Amino acid sequence: MANIKSAKKRILVNRTKAERNKAIKSGVKTAIKKVYAAIESGDKAAAAAELSAATKVIEMAGSKGVFHKNNVAHKVSRISKAVNEMA
Repeated sequence: MANIKSAKKRILVNRTKAERNKAIKSGVKTAIKKVYAAIESGDKAAAAAELSAATKVIEMAGSKGVFHKNNVAHKVSRISKAVNEMA
């Protein structure tokens, strides 16, 4: 356990940021799962709507620094390709 005041504060701050990042990552995973669920159901309109929502969530996570910009591009590209290949 840390004894120095600034080290104790860093532990608290790091814990808070880790919880925030975990929540954001969980939201991204949920959004991606919703896209794939819509694809499985075969509903093109629902898949497009979920794709739009998921893209927003993923790009916001990237802007917050939770994901690297290339990882964001990879995730968006992968789900976009899946929706576009439905037809």
